[in-house]
Amino acid sequence: MDNNQGCKITLYWLEQSRSHRILWLLEELQLKYELKTFKRRADKLAPAELKEVHPLGKSPLITIQVPGATKPLVLAESGAIVEYLCDHFGSVRPTLVPQRYIAGNEDKVGGETEEWMRYRYFMHYVEGSLMPFLVMTLVNDSIRNAPPFFVRPITNIVASQVENQFLTRNVEGNLAFLEEQLRTSPEGGEFICGKELTAADIMLSFPVIAVTMRTLKDEKSKAKYPLLVAYANRLERHEGYQRATKKVEDIEGKFSASM
Repeated sequence: MDNNQGCKITLYWLEQSRSHRILWLLEELQLKYELKTFKRRADKLAPAELKEVHPLGKSPLITIQVPGATKPLVLAESGAIVEYLCDHFGSVRPTLVPQRYIAGNEDKVGGETEEWMRYRYFMHYVEGSLMPFLVMTLVNDSIRNAPPFFVRPITNIVASQVENQFLTRNVEGNLAFLEEQLRTSPEGGEFICGKELTAADIMLSFPVIAVTMRTLKDEKSKAKYPLLVAYANRLERHEGYQRATKKVEDIEGKFSASM
């Protein structure tokens, strides 16, 4: 069966980026695709070649050449890509999007299942709430370490103030929130929306795995967020995630889930 519906799909994958989530989704949807990998420049930004695909030159990017169309569709932004792929190619894995309505409550306000409400929320939470604080943490670290050594005492003071007054409490607040969400997952499920892996888990995979590698390294931190650490490990061990990782390793020779 051709789940691609005759479309040619190309993923533009960038190292240490959110594009790995899209690669995992393509594997889950059993789609055929071309994988083009890119390395970051010395300044950690994406290479200029990506601007030939999309004006902002960021990753992930996907192009879909539809049969008969003169130009391919160009999709950017992880959440938009995930939703579009699930909308058009999701029949092979319908559980990636939870059932929306409780039987008998179709199209009624408040008639949605808890699983679907979580799914809709976390699809937006990842980029809207969680990732900004993680990115700011990276930027703050670069401010701390980038200047010449004789300036670093000053930048260390500034970075420490930002960290202590703003970043640490917000990052830890989000980690505590995710820990509680996993504890209360519907029907005691091991995933964020319940018993089944959903596209929301795939969206969460990059920041959750990256933050556990970067922030939750010692035993004391791991003990504080045991469900989150187990969740990150579960996502990394998932067969689809492993297949996506191998695809990159076959081309690049190695793969790192870090930011």
